[in-house]
Amino acid sequence: MSNRTFTLADSLYQYVLSVSLRESDVLRRLRQETATLPMAGMQIAPEQGQFMALLVRLLGARRTIEVGVFTGYSALAVAAALPDDGRIVACDVSAEWTATARRYWREAGVDHKIDLRLAPALETLDRLLEEGAAGSFDFAFIDADKTGYHEYYERCLTLLRRGGLIAVDNVLWDGRVADPDARDADTEAIRAFNRALSGDERIDLALVPIGDGLTLARKR
Repeated sequence: MSNRTFTLADSLYQYVLSVSLRESDVLRRLRQETATLPMAGMQIAPEQGQFMALLVRLLGARRTIEVGVFTGYSALAVAAALPDDGRIVACDVSAEWTATARRYWREAGVDHKIDLRLAPALETLDRLLEEGAAGSFDFAFIDADKTGYHEYYERCLTLLRRGGLIAVDNVLWDGRVADPDARDADTEAIRAFNRALSGDERIDLALVPIGDGLTLARKR
């Protein structure tokens, strides 16, 4: 919903970008093109993409999952951080949006790392489980329909190895989660998801106020 860290004042946010953002030319141009789209608010913040790339490097990740690709910024950031034999299973249903993603992935030379599967994400995740992939992934990023978060999370948690990490986007929902008057389905779904994870003893948990709120869940 927010494509920048909305909890920071504009001047402080620009300062953060000026002293810490290391965004490649390809990432920058993809972000700028996406900003012209009607659904531009679905784009993650550049500082969040950089943060996730750092997490992937710290994990030594080789196998990752992405639920919700849009125009491919997050997948590009993660793929660039993976070793050459690293792979992302990227789940989306839009051939139109992911056509933009494919174009930039090819230009960046990371398209061989990204296995884009155009199908409902639950079908893809269930197929991975049927193929015996449980416990074999290092990292997962969930950024899709909010009412589906719980099901995506449960599948990804099963697919992750012990010590693997799930990152979940939009968990602050531009502040609406703390607004008692906000009762729409997406807001309520995120609230329920946040409450469920707060008591989940299978994970170590942190909610990081970067971008639109990013939950980190490490599988114990």
